[in-house]
Amino acid sequence: MSTAAITMSSSKFDMPAGVHTRLRLTRRGRVVLTSLASVPIVVGALVFALNGGGAAASGDHAAVHFQHVTVQSGQSLWSIAEKVAPSADPRDVIADIVSLNQLDSAVVSPGQRIAIPSQYAH
Repeated sequence: MSTAAITMSSSKFDMPAGVHTRLRLTRRGRVVLTSLASVPIVVGALVFALNGGGAAASGDHAAVHFQHVTVQSGQSLWSIAEKVAPSADPRDVIADIVSLNQLDSAVVSPGQRIAIPSQYAH
């Protein structure tokens, strides 16, 4: 039996143990890497921009009609609330009227026209 000697040739890329190489990117490599990294950001921005109006009102416009009452001399929101919703708690009706009409307080003046919420209008 004969033994053959095996010789290993080392290439110029073999590094001695403990030596670390640093990754170097060319200009083209940096452009490609930056482009690939920015694709998810651009796609996310497009999706957000296209769906950003999802919470906006749709094109269906529901006609909302309110009953309006003109405040007479000596009337208060309490008396109006008792008149338009006799079975409801006047405090709740007053709160709804103030909110709907964006009033600063529950004080009204004679001649003032106020909207009555549709749930109380008959």
